[in-house]
Amino acid sequence: MAEEFALDLEELRHLHEIAKRPRILSLLTSEIRNLEKLSSETVSSARVSQIPAPISTGTTVSSAPVLKYSPLASFSWDQDNDKVKIYVSLEGVDESKIESEFKQLSFDVKFHDIQGKNYRCAISKLHKEIVPEKCKLIIKPTRVIITLVKASKANWLDLHFKEDKLKPSMGKEKDPMAGIMDLMKNMYEDGDEEMKKTIAKAWTDARTGKTADPLSSYR
Repeated sequence: MAEEFALDLEELRHLHEIAKRPRILSLLTSEIRNLEKLSSETVSSARVSQIPAPISTGTTVSSAPVLKYSPLASFSWDQDNDKVKIYVSLEGVDESKIESEFKQLSFDVKFHDIQGKNYRCAISKLHKEIVPEKCKLIIKPTRVIITLVKASKANWLDLHFKEDKLKPSMGKEKDPMAGIMDLMKNMYEDGDEEMKKTIAKAWTDARTGKTADPLSSYR
């Protein structure tokens, strides 16, 4: 584009030199000025476009410091049918500097800027489900009470989730005679002599593999 403007200007100036009529001279002068202005703007734009763009290194500098949390000195808890209360011993807690998040099976409470330190009370998997929208914090002068509202009226054995080791096994290979044998044992212990003789015989028959119903002798 700049080369085209230069050629046009050269030809207009040549015509201006040989022109004789005042009106033609005036028109050529005006056109030369306009073309010189356009040519100057085009050159300026080309120079700007040639300035290299800053190269991104792909490194993002974060101005926010990473917060560190100190362990809690002590806390305790208790429960009733509806709630679990966690008592955190902390003095000088500013309610505006607390962050809390409650979910169905977890909670996370952060205490910031307490005598220059940050503290955190969190459990990633609770013993049982809670109702997040009903949970709350109560700020006291020397402690904070975290109230977790139970989703069901079940007794909590611990704050943390634990497998119930007392849950009975429901194995597919369980002996189908076990229940009958337990029943016969109880009847034997509580029965009279005649009953004990009858049950003893039926028990013996069952153990030796006889097909007779072990309870048929005392029905």
